[in-house]
Amino acid sequence: MMKALVLDSQMKKTSEIALPERYKEINEHNLYLYVKSYLASLRANSAHAKTRGDVSGGGKKPWAQKGGGRARAGSITSPVFVGGGVSHGPSNNKNYNLKINKKQKRLALEFALKQKAEAGKLYVVDSVAIASGKTKDAFKAFKSLNERSTLFVSQMSDEPTFLAYRNLRSCYLADSNELNAYLVAAFRSVVIEKAVFDEIVKEG
Repeated sequence: MMKALVLDSQMKKTSEIALPERYKEINEHNLYLYVKSYLASLRANSAHAKTRGDVSGGGKKPWAQKGGGRARAGSITSPVFVGGGVSHGPSNNKNYNLKINKKQKRLALEFALKQKAEAGKLYVVDSVAIASGKTKDAFKAFKSLNERSTLFVSQMSDEPTFLAYRNLRSCYLADSNELNAYLVAAFRSVVIEKAVFDEIVKEG
């Protein structure tokens, strides 16, 4: 069932909205590629080990080439010495970013929404705003859904609404320009404002 559940201001179901038929044809591989790209972009890339060229010293040959009964050695920066360079260690000049085009990003978002709709976890409301700015009011809205975790999507959230959702561990408030496939997939359910939902469906 590719339908979003329409809720009233009390988070009670009133009707349903069918998703476009084209959503059925979307390949789930688009979501995989987007999530892989998104997580790769979050890598700090700070792990770094010095190679033998980065270690100081090594200007003088440690011992004579012959006559000592030991294996020949040319520099103390060699990986075989304590304090020498590291062979095949991590390097912070590696680029982990994975390119994904605009169309794939869109298809990934649409597939993620389709998955939530099929599971009965995609909700549409007129507004997710909390005028009072109080966390207890935001928690009441979340609790009435009876979901483990929820992504709330607003067209443009104001400061009171942001403050109301900020301290809820199992919730996250995202503006429409921040919405992406990873966020949709990461939460158990999604509550999206009608204006944002209509925009997403129309753009395809």
